[in-house]
Amino acid sequence: MSPPRWLFWHRRDLRLADNLGLAAAAATTRAVTGVVVLDPAELAAMHQAPARRWFLAESLHELAGRWQAAGSRLLILQGDPVLLLPRLAAASGAAVVAWNRGVEPAERERDRRVAAALQGDGVKVLVDWDQLLVPPETIFTGAGDPYRVYGPFLRNWRGQVERRAAAGELDPRPAPRELLDLDPASLPRPELWAALPLRAAVPTAAQLAAIAKGGGEADGVGTVALHHSEASGEDHPSTRRPQANGALRSEASGTRPPEPGPESTAGLAQAPFTGADLCPCRPGEAAALAQLEAFADGPALARYDEGRNLPGEAGTSALSAALRFGTLSPRQAWAAAAVARFAARSDEALASITVWEQELCWREFYQQALFHFPELADGPYRPQWRHFPWENNPQRLAAWQEGLTGMPIVDAAMRQLVESGWMHNRPRMIVASYLVKDLICDWRLGERFFMEHLVDGDLAANNGGWQWSASSGMDPKPLRIFNPATQAAKFDPEATYIRTWLPELAHVATADLISGRIGALERRGYPEAIVDHKLQQARFKAMHAALPRG
Repeated sequence: MSPPRWLFWHRRDLRLADNLGLAAAAATTRAVTGVVVLDPAELAAMHQAPARRWFLAESLHELAGRWQAAGSRLLILQGDPVLLLPRLAAASGAAVVAWNRGVEPAERERDRRVAAALQGDGVKVLVDWDQLLVPPETIFTGAGDPYRVYGPFLRNWRGQVERRAAAGELDPRPAPRELLDLDPASLPRPELWAALPLRAAVPTAAQLAAIAKGGGEADGVGTVALHHSEASGEDHPSTRRPQANGALRSEASGTRPPEPGPESTAGLAQAPFTGADLCPCRPGEAAALAQLEAFADGPALARYDEGRNLPGEAGTSALSAALRFGTLSPRQAWAAAAVARFAARSDEALASITVWEQELCWREFYQQALFHFPELADGPYRPQWRHFPWENNPQRLAAWQEGLTGMPIVDAAMRQLVESGWMHNRPRMIVASYLVKDLICDWRLGERFFMEHLVDGDLAANNGGWQWSASSGMDPKPLRIFNPATQAAKFDPEATYIRTWLPELAHVATADLISGRIGALERRGYPEAIVDHKLQQARFKAMHAALPRG
């Protein structure tokens, strides 16, 4: 008698190794089939950046090959998962559909609908937490409330992680092997199988864009074609000179963040990603593991406490997209840090490892915040910020988006974002503070623009970061204003980062690049500063002081 068939639905866990939901399925039966559902409505969403479609397409190519090597296959369907997964379960005779849980409001609602549809057909559902070291349902304050402040969350989180690690609960699990493939010719409902919108090949990034636009029809059942493009990740883009500058401009006016018009959204959906050679985030499970090993075993982790703040150096892991798409698990990251801690030979190295672990905690803090407070996706956490009189000057917003504000550290960061699909974390904080507190534009405009471009764009992390910068979020220090010149002097003292992304200013003296006070003859077309930081800071503080309290 054949073992029961299970389906495993991939979403933000594009790997076989240390995939908890998949491991649970494979521990029960060898007859496991992978599934990806490409929902045109989801792909057409405003926030689907071309860089993320590139990362997704490349990761899916590798994932399909890994399923084949494990003895099974990855099925790729196109359409609404609420409708398609029950039909696939019936066509394949699957007894169980498994997946890993998510925190975003829309995906949680979708998952409830999928589970109800499957269970209504008599198909069992198995769900698990995979993308977090500590599930949000298991970490609360002493009063039983969700955490709103990072510091206490960190202490509880670290204690739980260390206890679970000591008990072996966080040990990475191997990828399943010797699975049993399904045979389409001997399925119980061949007529249902024939009607499924299955793709014969893994889609390219361009095909994903076509699906998002409403085209790219499923092309029938067949063998998955593999052509993962290998791109070298040896040179860190922070130290590589870009070849071209591009930008996406959006209109803004009034006191609320305007929605982009259909024309601009459609253009973004179709835009190809041309920054793969500049992006430090490499798609696929193999690349993620290689990057983790190089980071943890090399000098970057040992001096992370300092290096993480220097955008002109390769001082970060560049694993943000891998964690966002799940080509790497947080348990694999924690295990690598534990090995590095055991091998550390200096207090500096131990401190740096601790700081990187705390960055993993920041990720989980924002995830649990969105899980418990889904309203964060729609606006500010602090209610008084709903009344802030944003100016949303469209010319200033466009200058910020295009890297033409006349403040070199800001413009370098925005060029890096648009050209490479990624931005170093320190500049993310600088440009966010500048947009909100120098240009007095609604933080949601910046949040949206980041999601339209970031390869690692994640609702929880992006929203949390922008609300932190805007002082509207869960932060015990409610007003924080970055001086961009001071930040540049401290973290890019030789203007290495600025010159990398603003090559037209390579001839300008370092002190002038940092301060932004560049003489007219030296500018050669580069704009003067569009605002005065000192004046705008005073204006913003006065506007903030006039907000209702409470």
